[in-house]
Amino acid sequence: MKQVSELPLKAELIESLKRMGITTPTEVQERTLQPILDGKDVIVRSKTGTGKTLAFLVPIMQRLKKSREISAVIIVPTRELAMQVAEVAAELGGHMHVKSCVVYGGASINVQMEQLARGVDIVVGTPGRMIDLMSRGALDLQEVKYVVLDEADRMLDMGFENDIKEILVSIPPERQTLLFSAIMPREIAEIATHYMRPDHIKITVGKEEEVVVNTITHNYMFVQGRMKFAALLGYINAFSPKKCIIFANTQREAELIHSVLRSNNMDVMLLHGGLTQAKRERSLDMFREGARFMIATNVAARGLDIDNITDIVNFDAPEDVQNYVNRVGRSARMGKEGRALTFVGGEEKELMRIIQRQANITLHELSINYDAYKNIELPQRGGFRKFGGNSQYGQRRDFHGHGGFRDRDGGGPNRERGGFRRFDRNRRSRDGERRHDRGQF
Repeated sequence: MKQVSELPLKAELIESLKRMGITTPTEVQERTLQPILDGKDVIVRSKTGTGKTLAFLVPIMQRLKKSREISAVIIVPTRELAMQVAEVAAELGGHMHVKSCVVYGGASINVQMEQLARGVDIVVGTPGRMIDLMSRGALDLQEVKYVVLDEADRMLDMGFENDIKEILVSIPPERQTLLFSAIMPREIAEIATHYMRPDHIKITVGKEEEVVVNTITHNYMFVQGRMKFAALLGYINAFSPKKCIIFANTQREAELIHSVLRSNNMDVMLLHGGLTQAKRERSLDMFREGARFMIATNVAARGLDIDNITDIVNFDAPEDVQNYVNRVGRSARMGKEGRALTFVGGEEKELMRIIQRQANITLHELSINYDAYKNIELPQRGGFRKFGGNSQYGQRRDFHGHGGFRDRDGGGPNRERGGFRRFDRNRRSRDGERRHDRGQF
């Protein structure tokens, strides 16, 4: 593998990469660099956590001609990912005087319009907010030369297909289009057919059947209801995770977990769509800077690139295969090792069997003694209340074959013949943004 200093890049760009502590490219970065520099349209399938952000930012900045007219547009599914990509763009382009702007719902559109009016080279944004800015005449895409669809499969899941198409038809066809995705559903092939050049290149990093990196250990525990709080404390005591995201399915549950960990003197942050943008940004900053735990809803399940996350706990089981993949992909990034634990109740058994098969992973049953925590106090209005119950134990075993869940014909409610279940494209995004207001190199 080549070193950064050996790559065909401008001296300023190499210097920026070195200042970021980047000395060698990852596989996706090395394989996509030359095709993008050659001006090819590229579709990249690569697992989360492999360094895709720099894979498109570096060659775009290499080719970019600074004019303070918008030359590159990077479309992402969530505001958190938009901020993250914009931060990397600012750091990478600082020595080259490349100016970037981030636009997303939930922040002042007037401030974003002012930033655009002052002139920028790169715009990073969510589809809904970009449409709003275009309708107001504040976002002019006529000089755009490069378009990136980052986390394309997630944008389709969130119902942004029509918005993406509206943005693409507003950009001159002479553009270079780059599409990055963890999986390749049929809708992405349709976008490629209609909005990319016929000679576009497809690059697959890793095996086709792999959707998560192979450095994650996948575990589960049979536990449900209030006893999950005791099991969570037992897990933390037994494994001492260095940096951990704990996922809940609702804001209320996330806040309850947050309160329990805080009452046990743990350094914990909270992230969900009901918080103001300022509070969400502060939570992310504090977690990046050293907080040990973050309690989050699915707003954090895709796109966030935070270093050294060792553990993912699915306090509430994910609702489908892709959601599981997105969550656990927050750990074991850039070749590091990670650990994932999912609390499983009776109604989730079939779903977890499907996750194991479709994500091509092996789930192991984890046995933890959490008797010491079974009478912990849970917060409620007016104070805390105690709860008890019988602790649950089990043997450690592979989540298939002997001792695993029985494979039933027809699968479970989230199974669809041939791959992941696709959900309603027109639903609102889970991060609270309405559709029209919306690593190492």
